[in-house]
Amino acid sequence: METSDLTRASAAAASVAASLGLPVDDATVLHDSNKLALRLTPCDTFARVAPVGQEVARFEVELAQRLTGNGSPMCPLEPRVEPRVYTRDGFAITLWTYYEPVAPRVPPVDYAEALERLHAGMREAGMPSPRFTDRVTEAQEIVADPDRSPDLADADRAFLGGRLTGLRRAVEERGAVEQLLHGEPHPGNVLATGNGPLFIDLETCCRGPVEFDLAHVPEAVCGHYPDLDRGLLDDCRQLVLAMVAAWRWDRGDGFPKGRLFGEALLRALRDGPPWPTLDVMGERLDL
Repeated sequence: METSDLTRASAAAASVAASLGLPVDDATVLHDSNKLALRLTPCDTFARVAPVGQEVARFEVELAQRLTGNGSPMCPLEPRVEPRVYTRDGFAITLWTYYEPVAPRVPPVDYAEALERLHAGMREAGMPSPRFTDRVTEAQEIVADPDRSPDLADADRAFLGGRLTGLRRAVEERGAVEQLLHGEPHPGNVLATGNGPLFIDLETCCRGPVEFDLAHVPEAVCGHYPDLDRGLLDDCRQLVLAMVAAWRWDRGDGFPKGRLFGEALLRALRDGPPWPTLDVMGERLDL
């Protein structure tokens, strides 16, 4: 977010929490890109904030309730307040349980087991959602519109658009079983807590093959997830690289070092296999 929006968003989250009886003296930014993540203290609440109309918070709240209800490894909503979306000063705010991290990262075997359990819980959740192809379409629209991606060179635009189209077709033609997915279960969306690994951020949920989710996680995690289709995982990993590259060229993108990341992703797609995972790409740029 822009600095002025960040200040307003933090104040809005603090105001909502305080109005609900949760004491707030400070709001610490945990993550800032297109959505703001805050730790509110001393009430120790995790707040997620986005401009109204640019979130799917109601869907996220309902799905989180269903998943925590069936025992899935999902970060629960703040239990001291009504589980719903709050609005203030043009922002949509959701309040969640804050967990102090007990380790810098989740061990691969635990990560894979938690993701397998999350997928099982999502199969039970029974909520309609977009298909993964809808997210591909969003990326294609960015690439196809020079007004939305003005800094993307013509040659790169043609290359990236072609890869998105071809990889989308390749994944669909495999005809794999599809289910509700997290959408972006990368390491930034899984917490190492005293209650084990817990996933956060459900706004990217979509239907697709589980390999689409696994394409977002470190390779060591994939090695512990049972019954993967390695060919499909390879196609999905390329597709995810291409999609993320498109989002980094969006003129409204707020991802830290986003343009550098977009350039690096284009190079990786051109360099060919073995296809790097997103965590490896992030480490290369110190993200």
